[in-house]
Amino acid sequence: MKQVMKIAAAGAFALGAMTTGAFAAATAQPGETAGLAAGAPLPEGLYFVNTFSWGVIDNPGPDTKLLVDIPLIAWSTPWQLFGGNIQVLAATPLIHADGPFGADAYGFYNPFLAGRIAFDLGGGLGVSYLSGIYFNIGDNDVSVRATTWRQDFAVSYTNDGWNLTANLIWGNTFDTDRAVGGKTSNGFNLDLTATKTFGKWEIGAIGFGSTEYDLPDAQKRSNGGPGKVETFAVGPLIGYNFGPVILQAALTTSIYSKNSGDDTRFWSRIVIPLWSPEKPMAPLVTKY
Repeated sequence: MKQVMKIAAAGAFALGAMTTGAFAAATAQPGETAGLAAGAPLPEGLYFVNTFSWGVIDNPGPDTKLLVDIPLIAWSTPWQLFGGNIQVLAATPLIHADGPFGADAYGFYNPFLAGRIAFDLGGGLGVSYLSGIYFNIGDNDVSVRATTWRQDFAVSYTNDGWNLTANLIWGNTFDTDRAVGGKTSNGFNLDLTATKTFGKWEIGAIGFGSTEYDLPDAQKRSNGGPGKVETFAVGPLIGYNFGPVILQAALTTSIYSKNSGDDTRFWSRIVIPLWSPEKPMAPLVTKY
């Protein structure tokens, strides 16, 4: 179970959207890596990961319903750099946003391409760094109208069936379309995991939050936004290992929100190993 969850950690970046993308705290959906050992290395191979979420945002007046589906391919390469496992990730998310007053949008979100390096520090402790780009393409009704540079800083403890993980996601936008006033905000997401495996079962809890830090409230409101968005949500998670395939499910709800409606969301995730080599990976650069 721990081995397969390490696989999932590299792949399942559920690349969601806010209902007003230009004013989101970050291009990455808050909670997208919750439930995964994002700081751990993983075995060489090719993996398919699909992450799905559906939720209701409790706005004043009519609610907003948001569905996100992310098919993703993760390649854990045969190379190491200074002892770190090198990985390549690519995803093309789909979004369906059912907004208030009949607003309904469906299409491709910003496609994502990233590289990641993960280190095993021993004793079940791992750390990783991810650098990737959300490209400024996709359907205008659901995508963020900017290019975003995303960086992840993760730490995981995975001994004795535990998954204790914190992953800080930093989003910086640029190349913003003039159609949204040439301004998009930057922000941080923090995804947290505390789960334990019992045989084939995994049980625990997840939490995640987000905040913006650069555009003042007044400037955001003058551009049509609600002011700086801050959120935090928690909920239970359960998973089951069917062998080569793992399933996860979670239900989260907001316990804090500022300038955003409370969000209740169902999550599901499937991890399928597609290919693995017979030989162990060889280091690209050996550290002496």
